Amino acid sequence: MTELAKKRPEFRNINAFKDLTTYRMAPAAWVSILHRASGVIMFLLLPFILWMFDMSLSSEISFASFTAAFSDGLGFVPGWFVKLVVLALIWAYLHHFCAGVRHLRMDMNHDSVTKESGKSTAVVTLVISIALTVVLGAKLFGLY
Repeated sequence: MTELAKKRPEFRNINAFKDLTTYRMAPAAWVSILHRASGVIMFLLLPFILWMFDMSLSSEISFASFTAAFSDGLGFVPGWFVKLVVLALIWAYLHHFCAGVRHLRMDMNHDSVTKESGKSTAVVTLVISIALTVVLGAKLFGLY
């Protein structure tokens, strides 16, 4: 074999059962996957978002039942679970927004997109979205 054939890179297929637990993805890959997941979460919970919006604006009575949903629950669903669903929506929106701003910034600055800047902006996106979610989650659960 020639010298060139010996130095070719090896590309492996990832076995979902064996390699997925040990495979280390880059932060940009995590941001990309979570960007898609947050979009799906927001889309699937859109009826719940519209219901919350309608209940909060219709009348004083509906607003009272809207606020009671967070403490008393909705039917058989306890109030803490409603808060967890709203917290998931908060995270999904914040992550989707931060990742979207990251993508727009990368699209506007084609010359400055490098592997290092992709990693650093992905880490910044994850940190900002999680930090904002923690702050708003603390407000949602009544910590301040």
